[in-house]
Amino acid sequence: MNRTRWVFLIIVLLAVAIVGSSFIVQRAGGVKPLIEQPQALEVRIICALPVEPFVQEAAKGFNAGNHKLGGKPIKVTVEPMDGLSAMSRWEREEIDPIPTVWIPDSRYLVELVNATYKEKRGRDIFLTGGEYRARPIAISLFSWGIYSTREQVLRAKYGEIDWRAIHDAAAAKGGWPDLGGSQDWGYFKLVVPNPRKNVGGLAAMVAAAGEYYNKTDIGVADVTNPEFQKWLKELMGAVTDFSSLGAYSVENLALFGYSMGDGGQLLESDLLVNMAGIRTRWQDPLVIVYPKYVTWFDFPFTIWMGDETTALEKNAALEFEQYLLQPEIQMRAVEMGLRPANTEVSVTESGSLFVEWQDQGAMTVVPRTTMMRSPDREVLLALLRWFDLNVAER
Repeated sequence: MNRTRWVFLIIVLLAVAIVGSSFIVQRAGGVKPLIEQPQALEVRIICALPVEPFVQEAAKGFNAGNHKLGGKPIKVTVEPMDGLSAMSRWEREEIDPIPTVWIPDSRYLVELVNATYKEKRGRDIFLTGGEYRARPIAISLFSWGIYSTREQVLRAKYGEIDWRAIHDAAAAKGGWPDLGGSQDWGYFKLVVPNPRKNVGGLAAMVAAAGEYYNKTDIGVADVTNPEFQKWLKELMGAVTDFSSLGAYSVENLALFGYSMGDGGQLLESDLLVNMAGIRTRWQDPLVIVYPKYVTWFDFPFTIWMGDETTALEKNAALEFEQYLLQPEIQMRAVEMGLRPANTEVSVTESGSLFVEWQDQGAMTVVPRTTMMRSPDREVLLALLRWFDLNVAER
C-alpha cells in the first residue's frame, strides 16, 4: 500500500471516529444534534372563563393531531382570564408576551380595546372584516336560574320572573314569609357574579337597567339617576357576599346551595353544566327561565394583528380557529352547555344538555326576545364606580 492510500485510510478512520464520538456525546445529552427539529409555532390564547374548558379540551385534541404549517408543528396553549381583567391589561399594555389570540366574553370588549389601540397606533389591531376578522366560536346567553321551590312561590306572587319581581322579593321586609314562602327560608338571596371578577356581573346590572327603563340602550344618565341607583342598591342588597362569589358564581351555588342564594341571572352554559350536580346535592333542581331582555355572549376568536406576532403565527391561529368550528368539535361545545357557532350543528343532538334539561326550562330554540345593546366604555365605568361605592365594601 503506497503512501497516498495510507493517508486516505487515516483520514477516513479519523472521520469515522469523530462522527462516532459525536453521536455518543449527543446520546449523553452533551451536545445538540447537528440537524435540529423545526421550532413549533406557538399559538398562545387568552380565553374567557365560560369557554375555557371547551377551548382547552379542543387545544389538547388539536396538539395531539400534529398539525403543521410551513413545515413547522403548531402548538396551542390556553390561559383563562376574565374578559374585564383582560381588557384592563390590554389597555394598560401589561400583557407580556402578546398572545396570538384573545377570546373574550363578548365582541364589544374587542371593540373597546381596539378603539384604544387605534388611538395609540393609528390602525386596527383587531379586525371586523376579512380573513382575520373576529368570529364567534360558541354562544351563550344570560337566563334566570332559580331553585324550583323558590320559583314556584315567586310565580304565585308576581306571575313572572323578571328583575322587577326579583327587586320586590329582595326588598320584602319580612323575607320569604311575606312572599308566601317558608319561614325557614329567611330572606330572598340573590346570586350575581362579582362585576370586578366576572363580566357577567356587569351584564346582569345592564339587563336590570334595561327592564327598569323598559329599553335596550342604557346611557350614563340612566346609571347616575338617583331613583335608579336607589332601586339597584335595594336589588343588590339581596346578594349575600360578593367577595365569596368571585368569578364562578354557579359553582358556588351548586356547592353551597341555599346559603349562597335562592337564584339569579347567570350564564346559561354555566347553569346547564351544574344542573346535575345541584340536583344530586340539594334534591331541589334549578329552573331555567329566559328573560325578556336578553344579553348574549358570542366569545369571538380574535387574532392580534400587531407586529409582535409573525404572519405564520397568525395563520397558525387561523388553523386552530377552523378546527374549533368543525362540526364534531362544535358538538362538544353543545355537550358543555354552549350553543354552537357552526349553524350545521344542532342543539337537539344526542348528549345535548339543552335536551337533557328541557323539563327544567332549558330551551333548544329561544323564542324571539329583546336583545340588550352592548354598553359603551362610559356606561361600564359608571356601573363599576357605582358598584365600588355602594356595594363592594359592604
